[in-house]
Amino acid sequence: MKIMAVCGAGLGSSFMMEMNIKKVIKNLNITAEVEHSDLGSVTPDAADVFVMGRDIAYSANLPESKLIIVNSIIDIKELETKLSEYFQNK
Repeated sequence: MKIMAVCGAGLGSSFMMEMNIKKVIKNLNITAEVEHSDLGSVTPDAADVFVMGRDIAYSANLPESKLIIVNSIIDIKELETKLSEYFQNK
């Protein structure tokens, strides 16, 4: 399983999301590789699931089934809820 945190530039905010995703999946006992990238560089086969803010999600050319869209990229509770829901449905 590969999870990719995505932001517009692929620098600060996606790296912060990557760190938060790693914390969350550890707490959820989920094993996955986590990376970060900019929106322009991601392709559908780059990861199993992509996590990104609502502001850029609709510009992403990715299958909806592979997207986890968050309202706030800094809200770790929201991230935990969305990741937990995603993995319960898989």
